Amino acid sequence: MEGVSARSLKIFTGSAHPGFAAEVCRYLGVELGRGRVFRFSDGEVGFSVEESVRGADVYVIQPTCPPVNENLMELLIMVDALRRASAYRVNVVTPYFGYARQDRKTKARDPITAKLVANLITIAGARRLVVADLHAGQIQGFFDIPVDHLTGVPLLAKHFLESLPESDRANLVAVSPDVGGVARARYFADLTGADLAIVHKRRVYEAINTSAALEVIGNVRGKVAVVVDDIIDTAGTMLNAARLLLERGAREVHVCATHGILSGPALERLSDDSIKSVVLTDTVPAKDGSALPKMKYLSIARLFAEAIRRIHSDHSVSVLFGNHG
Repeated sequence: MEGVSARSLKIFTGSAHPGFAAEVCRYLGVELGRGRVFRFSDGEVGFSVEESVRGADVYVIQPTCPPVNENLMELLIMVDALRRASAYRVNVVTPYFGYARQDRKTKARDPITAKLVANLITIAGARRLVVADLHAGQIQGFFDIPVDHLTGVPLLAKHFLESLPESDRANLVAVSPDVGGVARARYFADLTGADLAIVHKRRVYEAINTSAALEVIGNVRGKVAVVVDDIIDTAGTMLNAARLLLERGAREVHVCATHGILSGPALERLSDDSIKSVVLTDTVPAKDGSALPKMKYLSIARLFAEAIRRIHSDHSVSVLFGNHG
């Protein structure tokens, strides 16, 4: 068939999220590549490629989620090993890209760690990156290789359109928890026919992972609010937003995000009665004990599988990106 690569397609995974890699392989109808991540006695990471990859189009699936440094080091070593094993092309598939929130200097003498990580992945030998919902879209420009930037927003929007009663869908408002996420919330609003609102937030940089929600821009009174974000980490932003929206007259508040990191007090905060439901995708593994009755995970593996299929067969991937810039 025209446009289909004659090179073999091989997919490998590290230890960050093997279940996700297995789902991608199932959609593609291919076997997971034989490779083994191991640790030396001093804790150093090793990787053994246990099948030939010579001349193959190889995809390494490894989100750099917590433990971030361990998973990032695994990824770099895997890419290096596959490149040295004469793979034709090594493509990095990081459903969640760690260090993305360190994308600029917020005060004097800060590092720009997202750029550093981009350099490391490129120097290791990656020739393409496939990722979902970067914290800042401009991080794509940190890479000197092609970046396919997917989004979980259509999957999240579809869930609410299918799960909410018709009366709630008619009174839906998409809420960005900060000014930086407006494009994402607007895309959700376009997909669902919802109104748009923004939480004006002042972040306190002296206290890591804390912020203060101040005001809502837009009408939320009597509305069913869905707060849309890229990441839920400690969930402080989501809890502050939910409480503020209820104070401003919202009937109920749901929260959703592509990446559910759920560190520190996140589960306790998401259990708060001000939050009606929590919807995440499976870009990172579900955290142990995170099975809150009101929490739902949606699989984004099919989207990544389709991206890999299109890249491998030299077909356009842009149809998968969504228009939320």
